[in-house]
Amino acid sequence: MGNEVQEAEVRIQELTRELNDHNYRYYVLAQPSISDQEFDKLLAELQTLETQWPELQLPDSPTQRVGGTITKSFPIFLHQKPLLSLGNTYSLEDLEEFDVRLRKGLEGHPFHYIIEHKFDGVALSLHYVNGILKHGVTRGDGKQGDEITQNVKTIRTVPIRLKGALAGATIEVRGEVFMHTADFIKLNQEREENGDPIFMNPRNSTAGTLKLQDSAEVARRPLRLVAYYLDSQDLTLPNSDYERLALLQDSGFFVSPFNQVYSTLPEIKTHIDSWEHKRSELPYEIDGMVLKVDEIQLREELGFTAKSPRWAIAYKYQAEQAITQLNGVTFQVGRTGAITPVAELEPVWLAGTTVKRASLYNADEINNLDLHIGDQVVIEKGGEIIPKITRVHLPGRHAAGMKVSFIQTCPACNTTLIRNEGESNYYCTNHQNCPPQIKGRIEHFAHRKALNIDGLGTELIDQLVEKGWVKEVTDLYSLTKENLITLNRFGAKSADNLIESLEKSKRVPWPKVLFGLGIRYVGQTVAEKVARAFPTLTDLRSADRESLVAVPEVGEKIADSLYSWLHQDPNTPAFLAKLTQTGLQLSLSPEDIPEKISDKLEGKSYLFSGVFTQFSREKLQQMVLDHGGKIATSVNKKLDCLVAGENMGPSKLSKAQELGIHLISEDEFLSLLK
Repeated sequence: MGNEVQEAEVRIQELTRELNDHNYRYYVLAQPSISDQEFDKLLAELQTLETQWPELQLPDSPTQRVGGTITKSFPIFLHQKPLLSLGNTYSLEDLEEFDVRLRKGLEGHPFHYIIEHKFDGVALSLHYVNGILKHGVTRGDGKQGDEITQNVKTIRTVPIRLKGALAGATIEVRGEVFMHTADFIKLNQEREENGDPIFMNPRNSTAGTLKLQDSAEVARRPLRLVAYYLDSQDLTLPNSDYERLALLQDSGFFVSPFNQVYSTLPEIKTHIDSWEHKRSELPYEIDGMVLKVDEIQLREELGFTAKSPRWAIAYKYQAEQAITQLNGVTFQVGRTGAITPVAELEPVWLAGTTVKRASLYNADEINNLDLHIGDQVVIEKGGEIIPKITRVHLPGRHAAGMKVSFIQTCPACNTTLIRNEGESNYYCTNHQNCPPQIKGRIEHFAHRKALNIDGLGTELIDQLVEKGWVKEVTDLYSLTKENLITLNRFGAKSADNLIESLEKSKRVPWPKVLFGLGIRYVGQTVAEKVARAFPTLTDLRSADRESLVAVPEVGEKIADSLYSWLHQDPNTPAFLAKLTQTGLQLSLSPEDIPEKISDKLEGKSYLFSGVFTQFSREKLQQMVLDHGGKIATSVNKKLDCLVAGENMGPSKLSKAQELGIHLISEDEFLSLLK
């Protein structure tokens, strides 16, 4: 047994080192050295070993990147030095005044400027002790912020253990959390597919993501961090900010490759001007440039005002805007019945493209803008990506223009719309007979991430629905070649290919089928987790709400949606009866069912409450399942054991003591598995 543990320890160290290096190459250097499939295979091996020997997990294990900790409230953390905002300007003349003030304040002492891209993101402070990430803190009010360490650990460009010259150091690093433009667009597409409202711009989605209570959900968002500051109470660091940033890059951080050092203001102006025209070529959004004194000692001499440092300023680019006419507002019906208002505009050139339409998001946005048909409206691209109306240009308003109001009935089927409490969207509830919803569900079902049905494009789906041949995805499997060849621009070869693709889809595994059903909030990752928790459709149909909530990564909202679809929607029983007749895979194949590590917890139910230090809550729950146990969601007589973390709710503790439930710590739980 001793040899087995030693071998596991060596392999865990090897995998941790190798996977962290691959993460660094992929996210920081943008030079991946292995495929995603190979990476996932190595990560799965590490997760298995850590589950068997949890005490061997290293503090910088890449498995921490998947999140899983639920934080009900974030503790307050005092900044060692104020995290102030920068003064900013849109004027080159203001930069000249800034330069004059600097030279006066430094009494002619020579200095250099370092100029950096101004990332349109969210400021973050990171504290490392002996080279290990200990605290991740938001800006807050500049003096204190929220500690969101578990969320920060999921960001791939944040090293959990430092390397290079700063390995083992105790330092503070500051940076900006942001998203790549392509990642933001993909995130919005996925949210649209899952029936969630889309985000307005990358910065807003980044800010909201960092404060989510579930770190597993944070891990699914494509956040990145660019480092721009290094300080230490213990180390002797270079006097140059540029050289300090080079140290950070060597230690595993992403540092902007476009930072430059200049001696004169004319050089700075040329740099600013060149990037105003080139910034659209970047994979991320910048809204300006940050200009700082490079010498740290001179910064200390210049000091701070109450709100900002005297040695730095942000030059912000003007957001490119255009004025055009609002010709009308149309209302689109999504797959889940969500109604999205869209502004129809007189075509206008903006930021490199012709803009004809702009999303109005929801009824609240329409009311806030006070829109009237025929209004002259000011538009810009939100985060330079999504066209949006920022305001009405009142001098151009027509007195006779009709005020825009949100519709009361579905534009496709005339069903009265509803608005759920706590939500901003309106919904059409006629899921069975509303054509756009039917078409949306079929498109989702045929998507490559779901059933991957080649040849089932939008035009064909329109014809199938309009002819009444397909009202549900199950109807696809009743189509015949004889039917298909009668359709417009659809020949015998195309019909054969579609029939073949439908047959091929019958081999798609159960998790993808579940995702393809388009149940609200059940995205790809959630479908995978649910399918593994309920290996067959029969198992899922018998699930109660508590057992759904107990599935890792399935919270209250997702569980409610699933339970409602399974047990409260009157159309579901007939649909599932037809689904079982299609020949689709409605159960996990034996090789897809994860093997139990042991039966140590067989038949026992466990509930985790509070904050855990060694493993995320999701990881601990997975350990219970791997060893034959069950996950509970509440304290009741059926519960066998309550595992108490830090700051556990007093009501749960009191009820557990009242019922005589066995209470153990995280360490005691882990000892059960040894």
